[in-house]
Amino acid sequence: MFSRLISASSEGFSVPSIGQLRIDLLSGLTVALALVPEAVAFSFVAGVHPLVGLYAAFIVGIITALIGGRPGMISGATGALAVVMVSLVAQHGVEYLFATVVLMGLIQLFVGIMQWGKFIRLVPHPVMLGFVNGLASVIFLAQLSQFQVPGTDTGGGGHGMAGGEWLTGIPLYLMLGLTLLTMVIIQFTPKAVSKIIPTPLLAILIVSAIVIGFNLDVRTVGDMASIQGGLPGFHIPMVPLTWQTLEIIAPYAIILAAIGLIESLLTLNLVAEMTDTRGGASKECLAQGTANIVTGFFGGMGGCAMIGQSMINVKSGGRTRWAAISASLFLLAFIVFASGLIEQIPLAALVGVMFMVVVGTFVWRSIRIMSKVPFSDSLVILLVTIVTVWTDLATAVVVGVIISALVYSWNASTRMRATTDINPENKDEKIYRLYGPLFFGSVESFGELFDPKTDPKTVIIDFLESRVVDHSGLQAIDALAEKYQRQGTSLKLRHLSKDCQKLLNKAGQLVEPDSADPNYGVAVDYTIRHGQLRTGH
Repeated sequence: MFSRLISASSEGFSVPSIGQLRIDLLSGLTVALALVPEAVAFSFVAGVHPLVGLYAAFIVGIITALIGGRPGMISGATGALAVVMVSLVAQHGVEYLFATVVLMGLIQLFVGIMQWGKFIRLVPHPVMLGFVNGLASVIFLAQLSQFQVPGTDTGGGGHGMAGGEWLTGIPLYLMLGLTLLTMVIIQFTPKAVSKIIPTPLLAILIVSAIVIGFNLDVRTVGDMASIQGGLPGFHIPMVPLTWQTLEIIAPYAIILAAIGLIESLLTLNLVAEMTDTRGGASKECLAQGTANIVTGFFGGMGGCAMIGQSMINVKSGGRTRWAAISASLFLLAFIVFASGLIEQIPLAALVGVMFMVVVGTFVWRSIRIMSKVPFSDSLVILLVTIVTVWTDLATAVVVGVIISALVYSWNASTRMRATTDINPENKDEKIYRLYGPLFFGSVESFGELFDPKTDPKTVIIDFLESRVVDHSGLQAIDALAEKYQRQGTSLKLRHLSKDCQKLLNKAGQLVEPDSADPNYGVAVDYTIRHGQLRTGH
């Protein structure tokens, strides 16, 4: 395990050029500024002190930056995890949360050791599009609470959807104007300037200068909560080491581990696509697990990859591990040394940055292609987007994968067909040439292809263009053999590939190869008589 962590940390951890290092540091500073209100807000959602979220953002961020599977990806406290933690903290207290985060990390570490992260490749592209669009919508909705009168937000849903009284009059106009100004600066800053300083950071500095210089009465980071604190200290969760404790925290830990890994691995794939690089899924699982174990012992609420901050980093030019490392270190510096300065930053500037993240993250072409792709794919994109917004990411991805799998199974089942020929040398011999996979979804179509009552005395089924995929396929063959047996018909199977032979052997040892059989590889001929499978020539 430790060798994997070492190899993970060495990959993409070479010293960049001076120019790239400068971009990474400035990008990290931009990300750190955006992390502060996000971490504070997610702490409020989970019902814990803001420093619990800030410490999690620092610890998870620094560890995943050092040993994660995707250089430049940003991790920290997230809303997807916070909404799951609410009931745990409310019923049992924050100490149980810390214990849960440790167990969550152990589960993720186990997944990484088993290299199960590779199964993220089973997520279809329509699910990926729905995931991206859903998270973009969640990020947008989460910012709407900043346009409400402080203290009136009633939650309105699981992802920060607005539910309070909206700002009116001059406060609303100032908020809208400063947010729009931030977006305009990011969008229209000349490329020559953006190469010197990331446009999101430039926009934050300009809008902050305007607010401070003109003493505008707008909400700032300090109005949310004080972020002043010291270094995180080692703390063993104060919970009884009993079976009852495990029963309390285990369900939460499993759900949190699943959500954290799904969001992290999908974000890893998204960032890898945008930067045209490759990421290590299992390495990311190891990093996330390690980070959450450490976080649980240092008073943090746990975390995972953050798509919004990762997009800020990528858009700002951050490419190496130094960008994510600097973001975490800047965040810690804000907490320990510069809280007073950071608390003066207007929330409108950070909202504007996140709105631009939404614009850049949402896959706008998916709207255009929905009329061109199969209806099932369009349905999956739309459904995953909606479920991500209204419930959580893990549920949305699972729903999307299940629907995609069912659609694929249905399509595959309809592809089972056969052509028939009568042997010109023997009129009593009929050949069925199968096309398509034989599995649980196609067994009905498979059975409808044959007519034991009218077929001649010998029937050959040729599997050259087909495959027996599962036990349902074997059962279908056995059932068909019994039908032909009752008619006194001899049934033969030809051209079963070696992988099909292995599958048949695993299913009740139905096949007993004869040493006299020719070694044709996939060209194998078996005979079924009296309900038994035996070799034939």
